Amino acid sequence: MENKSFDSMSMDERIGFLKDNSSLTAEDLGNINAGTFLNADKAGKMVENVIGTYSLPYSIAPGFLINGKDYIVPMVSEEPYVTTSTVKGAEIARKNGGFTCSNTGSIMIGQVQLCDVADPSIARVKILESREEIIEAANKVDPVLVSFGGGCKDIEVRVVDSTVGPMVITHLLIDTKDAMGAQAINAMAEAVAPIIERTTGGKVNIKVLSNRAIYRLVRSRVTVKKEDVGGETNVDKIVSACAFANADPFRAATNNKGVMNGMIPVVIATGNDTRAVESGVHSFACATGKYKSISTWEKNGNGDLEGMIEVPMAVGIVGGTTKLHPGAQASLKLMGITSAPQLAEVIVSVGLAANLGVLHSLVTVGLHGDFDAARK
Repeated sequence: MENKSFDSMSMDERIGFLKDNSSLTAEDLGNINAGTFLNADKAGKMVENVIGTYSLPYSIAPGFLINGKDYIVPMVSEEPYVTTSTVKGAEIARKNGGFTCSNTGSIMIGQVQLCDVADPSIARVKILESREEIIEAANKVDPVLVSFGGGCKDIEVRVVDSTVGPMVITHLLIDTKDAMGAQAINAMAEAVAPIIERTTGGKVNIKVLSNRAIYRLVRSRVTVKKEDVGGETNVDKIVSACAFANADPFRAATNNKGVMNGMIPVVIATGNDTRAVESGVHSFACATGKYKSISTWEKNGNGDLEGMIEVPMAVGIVGGTTKLHPGAQASLKLMGITSAPQLAEVIVSVGLAANLGVLHSLVTVGLHGDFDAARK
């Protein structure tokens, strides 16, 4: 798919390109162009106290090659230059075989906080002894999810010290399949609370999902020939910039924001929860006790650039806003998404592309120079 002149096309030409190169209908494209996918009545079914809707630019990032498959990626964002830098990274990656991805599945965590127990260690063991009963109670909450192969698969129990004394925290490990799963997780956590109280004699306080989705990880990597970033000197500069981000949390915060400049517009376009994604990514960035870069750039033995990212990515393609917002359905259709893990892999690859595009600009002409060139 040739897309070098895509940014120089008129809006009508871009729409024509999508008519010829995507599964979107003329009606889909008309609604995107006119911003008429979501009216106030539909919005009122999504959230409370609605008085209207609010629009943002809907851009297209063509040319992505991910696990050997071509993608045209929708990006909803207010920030200039983000789409341009992301497409730049995608073009560089495409020349080198694109992005290769893997994932750990769709396991999420539901937390149950237990307080007021005389012996937290014994309470932990008692909860583990009730594992089968807890899993059975959780799965009764959502038989539809279970019928699709999802549901509560296991439990973990930890003793956590706090300023108000020790707590026993039970984790429900729940496979949410193609849903983000927040409502199902919360309902399951609430359902098992009486069992935990009866088993331990303690008192359950909060029952809620965790957005630190450490069992829902997605990885994307790319190898870029040194000549495609301007030579080995630029490879060294990008590697140095990555080392800077890992050594200094001030730089890491901006680097990670740049990665999410690519990811979050796709999260928005598909009707997913930006706050859940951001909290999961940021918590993962400080998993070692120090806030670090979520992307890694190294030089291999040939002097070429190796890039990799691994982050939690809790997104869904069924339920919630993704189901209610016709624009979200059109975005999934545009990309040919058939599963939540596939969507997660696309989102993370877009983040890595955005990071590559920006880092290349930073070590060459600078962001200001590249931004000016893009706007001409």
